[in-house]
Amino acid sequence: MTDRVLSCTDVVKSYRQGPDKVEVLTGVNLQVNAGERIAIIGASGSGKSTLLNLLGGLDIADSGSVEINGQSLQDSSEFQRGVIRNRYLGFVYQFHHLLPEFDAVENVAMPLLIGKAGKQQAKQAAKALLEKVGLASRFTHRPAELSGGERQRVAIARSLANNPSCVLMDEPTGNLDRGNAQAIQNLMLELSRESSTSFIVVTHDSSVAESMDSIYELSNGKLHKQ
Repeated sequence: MTDRVLSCTDVVKSYRQGPDKVEVLTGVNLQVNAGERIAIIGASGSGKSTLLNLLGGLDIADSGSVEINGQSLQDSSEFQRGVIRNRYLGFVYQFHHLLPEFDAVENVAMPLLIGKAGKQQAKQAAKALLEKVGLASRFTHRPAELSGGERQRVAIARSLANNPSCVLMDEPTGNLDRGNAQAIQNLMLELSRESSTSFIVVTHDSSVAESMDSIYELSNGKLHKQ
């Protein structure tokens, strides 16, 4: 039994731009084990967000395969990919994508409710996660009433709601000042030490990248381990 949570093999992805075919990924390979923390760096436009979308099953590769806990995203229907995403993956973006009309507890509980958890159970789990990320006094605050750093903490708590195998992060500190970015970085490291959750972080922040177990650079459509 392997403790591999994510496997990406010979992944190719291109897009049509008018009459032209733009090759973004030309054969990406990546293996991620339980609890492993990986940073992906690269120039703007190198395809980092495209790769993250493929790893998260939000898009499908032209060829090659992506597997989450041994389940192939290629061979899954759109519905099955949604189930795999909800069960095994968490997502954090540069912009928090919290639902403005819901408070912190309701936002964090959302993945649990989608996964058919009972309302009370989901609420209790959400409160426990918010306490873990230092927001015990912010349960009933809506996103507009929270600071940028607090909103990102809520987003991280939400990404952990279903106890995922892997959390995918796209520039999680990119929208924050240095102090908040450092606090979020410390929080990510603390959370990954406490659980066997893996983290894949796309970042321009060298401090975040250097705190991970491994750094890969995406260039010319391929990942190169640093």
